[in-house]
Amino acid sequence: MKIKEMLNLAHVPSILMLGAVYVAYVLIGGVVFWRLEGDLVNQKISRVLQRKNNLLMEYTCLDQEGLEVVAQVVHDASKVGLSLKGNYTSNGFWKFTSSAVFAATVVTTIGYGNMSPSSMAGQIFCVFFALFGIPLNLVVLNRVGKYMLVIERNVCEFLVEKTGRKKCTRFFVHLVSYLCGAVLFFIVPMLVFQMQEGWIYSQALYFCFITLSTVGFGDFVADSDPDKYYPDWYSVLIASWIFFGLAWLALVINHTMDVLEKLNADVKLRWGGQRQEDESSVVTEREVPNTQQEEEGEETK
Repeated sequence: MKIKEMLNLAHVPSILMLGAVYVAYVLIGGVVFWRLEGDLVNQKISRVLQRKNNLLMEYTCLDQEGLEVVAQVVHDASKVGLSLKGNYTSNGFWKFTSSAVFAATVVTTIGYGNMSPSSMAGQIFCVFFALFGIPLNLVVLNRVGKYMLVIERNVCEFLVEKTGRKKCTRFFVHLVSYLCGAVLFFIVPMLVFQMQEGWIYSQALYFCFITLSTVGFGDFVADSDPDKYYPDWYSVLIASWIFFGLAWLALVINHTMDVLEKLNADVKLRWGGQRQEDESSVVTEREVPNTQQEEEGEETK
């Protein structure tokens, strides 16, 4: 009986439907990205190859082998956070402030990829640091998120007692909390990154979401340009923004998951109700001939 309960076929249609929606969503996203970025990257490749040919034609003393050596030097410099413009040198990525931000990106699983430990000792330490740091980060974020949720519920209950309108008050409190979080963790950081990094607003907003959602592509990374001077408070601000922003966005994602689960439950109820109606109609159709046969038998008697 337990095996039959575990393999209850009533859950199969909803699981298949949810899986089909998930696969379709991913495939549609892949098609959209392919159409939007495929032609653009081909154009970029053509421009880069044209610039390479122009460089070899302009600097005749530089052959293909020499160009590859220069490219390797530029690549190595970018990996350590060193600028090759001018005659000055910088401290590279591994300053204390940038190292602290790197530790935050490890435990939060953002992982931009712009900097990483290269020594064997650093790589081994990173493994154990992440092994214990990631669960600790989840526990702390969960606790902070619960405190945020408690504050939101207390405000909601207080307003419900004053107004007596439960649904409208809840909707208003959720809306205000979402708007305040969007301003605090997206709009204000977007303005700060636009001033400090020189990004346009769309790039800064894109970086905010990619960071707080822990996707972390690494195409835009704050406090990492070796040609710019960053104040010390900038790294502290970024680390604090990441921590509290992750807690707030986790609340938003949890609310979204609740909505999707409710929609899934509604679909399941409608599916199950329609299925029960079909089964009941089939049963009644079977019962009608049986009653007719019984009546005919009584008349013959």
